[in-house]
Formats: sequence, structure tokens, C-alpha cells
Amino acid sequence: MSFSPIFKRAQLRKGGADGLLQLLPSIASNDQLIAQGDDRYLSKMCRVINNAGFNWKVIGNKWPQFEEAFFDFNLQKLAMLSPDQWDGYMNNRRVVRHSQKIKAVYDNTVFILEIARMHGSFGKFLAEWPNDDVVGLLSYLKKHGSRLGGNTGRWFLRSAGKDTFVLTTDVIRGLQEAGLDIADNPTSKRDLVKIQHQFNQWQDEMGMPYAHLSRILACATGSNRL
Repeated sequence: MSFSPIFKRAQLRKGGADGLLQLLPSIASNDQLIAQGDDRYLSKMCRVINNAGFNWKVIGNKWPQFEEAFFDFNLQKLAMLSPDQWDGYMNNRRVVRHSQKIKAVYDNTVFILEIARMHGSFGKFLAEWPNDDVVGLLSYLKKHGSRLGGNTGRWFLRSAGKDTFVLTTDVIRGLQEAGLDIADNPTSKRDLVKIQHQFNQWQDEMGMPYAHLSRILACATGSNRL
């Protein structure tokens, strides 16, 4: 299915081209991805992981305390903490005292440091990954990072500014309405490859970033009218 009618429907539902434009997410250039410090990528990982299962507004209000507790996510400082110091976060009221989410900060510190060793920085690693292989990047994050599978990984990339689609309920429904034979909760490699292929076709057709195609598809689908 062509993306053009989806684009037109989204405009009608969101108050025209200008109204739709205001809803599109910002995307970082490769230079901006590279310029962003590794500490900020770790911060964003921690934030999306803590958002999962919690009220996002509560985490947002508490975020300055997270930054303080984790040394502004300075990777070198965090890497030097002893096991007892990491265990101490379970008694630290400045963070969410969830053992697996605290452990994910440590694991992702190690992950980012290793990526930086191999690529120069985590931002350079993201910038070099081709945008037409979002599925591959998400698979890599899930395999080598901690608690970065599923939409948590996608929201991390979106927050970092990396061009990517997010599989919300409306996006999945929109893909199905466009004729894609995928599950309601597409997690299999078969379904994810289909989704990547469809977005690649739409990107070739429209010349739009994947993040914009994803948001426009969501706006054209379901009950989220203006």
C-alpha cells in the first residue's frame, strides 16, 4: 500500500499539514549523535528502563535525583563503584529501589564503555548504524545491553534522537490495515523483518525519516483524533 493516502488521512485528522507537523518527533543528525556524551546515553537508557511499569511523570519529576545519585551518569565513576556500593542503591530514596533496574545501570555502564572502546563513542556507534536496519540495531541493543528489548529499546533510540519507528498499538494497527500480515504483538523475527521492509518501502516513496513515518501512521489510525 502506498503511504500517500495514509499521509493525507493523518493530515485530515490532525488539523492539516501544519497541525500534523507539530506532532512529529525531532531527529538528531549524525553529528549531533556523535556530539552527545556517553553519559547522556546512559542517562536516557536508565530513564526509559525506569519508565517501564511506572508513571512517566513521576519518573520525570524525580529525574534530577537520579542524576545526582548516579554521579550525573559519569561512566568512569560508576565503573569504579564496589558491589557493596551498588547494593547500597537499594536503600537510596533518590532512585527507584528496584534491584533489576539498578543492576541495569551497572550492566549498561559496562555495555557503553565497551561500545566506546570499539567505536570511539556510543554516539558514533549509533550514527554509523544504517537507518534502514532499525530491527538489527534493536536486536543488538537487546542482546548486548540490559533491559533494552521491545519498545524500551525503541523509546531509548527515540529519546536519543536516532531515527527509528516505534511499534505502538496504533502503529501496529496501521501496518495491519495497510495489508501487512503481522501479529497484534509482533515480536518474531519474521514479523519484524516484514515491518522493516514496509517502512523501507515507505521511506523510499516519501523520503521521510522513519520516526516521522511511524508517527504519521499512528496519527492516521485508531481513535486519536484532533
